[in-house]
Amino acid sequence: MDLPESLSAFASTVEAAAALPPVAADADPGFLDRIGERAYADVSAIMSFLYLASDLTWASVVALVRRRGIRPGTFIEQATLVGADGVAIVAVIMFLIGGVSTLQAAAQLRQFGANVLVADLLAIGITRELGPLMAAIMVAGRSGSSFAAEISTMKFTEELDALRTMALNPLHFVAVPKMWAMLLTVPLLTVMANFVGLAGGTVTGVLSLDISPATFINRVQNALLLKDILTGLVKSFSFAWIITIVSVHRGLQFRGGAAGVGRATTAAVVSAIFAIIVLDLVWGLLFYLR
Repeated sequence: MDLPESLSAFASTVEAAAALPPVAADADPGFLDRIGERAYADVSAIMSFLYLASDLTWASVVALVRRRGIRPGTFIEQATLVGADGVAIVAVIMFLIGGVSTLQAAAQLRQFGANVLVADLLAIGITRELGPLMAAIMVAGRSGSSFAAEISTMKFTEELDALRTMALNPLHFVAVPKMWAMLLTVPLLTVMANFVGLAGGTVTGVLSLDISPATFINRVQNALLLKDILTGLVKSFSFAWIITIVSVHRGLQFRGGAAGVGRATTAAVVSAIFAIIVLDLVWGLLFYLR
């Protein structure tokens, strides 16, 4: 069949392409290729996390003097969600942990007739480790997961893109209030956790051991040092910072639909708890390594 002159060139191109031999499928990547791809992906993820950490930290500092691009009232809202709404669960858990710590310590010290030293061990253990650590873990599970779910949902519904079209930085608009809410409320929750944990340990010690309340409380006061309390507060600040960074990072890594939101939330909790443990180890080495 004769074709119009305007289509002849196109037909010739199609016929020439059809005459070419089929292209061989790409061979499976080798072992070294897979290692290289994995290493490249891991390095890219680490660099993305470091960039987010530096950007969000700097934006949080700048927000103290320049609040443009941040919705008024967001900080109070986030602080209420993270701090006030989390007081009950942190208090209950820490009261029980204080009681369990006293019982476990007494079971060992009773063998040496050193029941009274339970108060010293309780005071140091709660203020140095258990108070800030357990408060941070509960905040990570409760509020960190919420941050990741919120940001991943905003990414799924293209709200973050809408903020960019309005000349607003989504990271500053969404994450900076969360950062400052965490930095303020987690240390306060840690102070409360220390107090409630010591109260729970004191009640358990007085009821289960042959120690008077006055003696137990005096031992706790004598064992506590300002360094122990400040160490816990420094840890709590760093825990609040890393929880926010990890949660926002996991939320921004969202891919897929509703299942992706669940994966981002789970990854945020697991990663935040892992980061908290690592930071706790680092601070322990810095403060108490001789």
